[in-house]
Amino acid sequence: MKLKKVMGNAMAVTLMLASLTACSTSGTAATSTTTGGTTTAAATTTDVATTTAATTAETSASSAAVTSVAATTISNLSDSITGSGSSALLPLAQDAAEAFKTQYPDISVTLNAGGSGTGLKQVSDGSVDIGNSDVAAEDKLDADKAAELVDHKVAVVTMAAIVNNELSDSVKNLTKQQLIDIFTGKITNWNEVGGPDQAVLLVTRPDTSGTRALFTEYALDGNQESSDASYLETDNSGELLETVKSNPGAIGYLALSYLVNNQDVSTVAIDGVEPTLENTYNGSYPVWGYEHMYTKGEPSETVKAFIDFILSDTYASRIEAQGYGVTAKMTVSR
Repeated sequence: MKLKKVMGNAMAVTLMLASLTACSTSGTAATSTTTGGTTTAAATTTDVATTTAATTAETSASSAAVTSVAATTISNLSDSITGSGSSALLPLAQDAAEAFKTQYPDISVTLNAGGSGTGLKQVSDGSVDIGNSDVAAEDKLDADKAAELVDHKVAVVTMAAIVNNELSDSVKNLTKQQLIDIFTGKITNWNEVGGPDQAVLLVTRPDTSGTRALFTEYALDGNQESSDASYLETDNSGELLETVKSNPGAIGYLALSYLVNNQDVSTVAIDGVEPTLENTYNGSYPVWGYEHMYTKGEPSETVKAFIDFILSDTYASRIEAQGYGVTAKMTVSR
């Protein structure tokens, strides 16, 4: 019996970044703050990613380093930046915007999630300055539209299969074929792969999701997820994590950035290889891709300053602290 529930809408995030803020690890995250003089914060229990790296000592130390450097390079640059798209890239974009604000206090940054396809469409039609995506523009847009965009690869993202913690003792590793068979509906009970006698519940992302596209290509070898198996669908990575956490027998997939310091779900190795940054850097873990920030043509001075900031040596340590990879450290490429 097919069970489908569409959960969550594109999460709007407008950042007022007068100073660097820290998120609580209690499962809530500040998701909406308005820049330019007044601040409004909204908390959500589902956007787990925005809480993770901000609570670590490593991130606190790197925050101080960014602030120290930025304090010596204050600019008169003022404008606004808008971006939308990948929910996998959203935590990094949020954190970078907060740190960037210390260098350019007069710039407002408005960020929305909604999926890579949405971000690419919106940057293409000019409604945002930056389209955040887990996949190349050519994968989501017509060739003529994609050709108008300029790609800025800002990080590497690792995608991990995750399961409900009740499965953590018995389902630590799956072969790629077993993973394919689970997501295509050929395996419907965990006892078929050494787990308990429990039905498999797929927790997936919509077709517009870059996370889904990347996982499909590199974890499932291009095989499409089953529409006949029991599944839940959500357009938000934080909600997917909460759904897997709350449903025994559930399996889904997330960017590694959502799993930093998170014990609510368990990751699954593929063919014995754990989803870690080290294994991504050395090429042994296959499910990874680049995080892209697309602009329509060359970016404005303000947008370029923001992207250059993310790519700077100053910000690099913060990228890894949040579970993303630094592009320059990859020993393999795509």
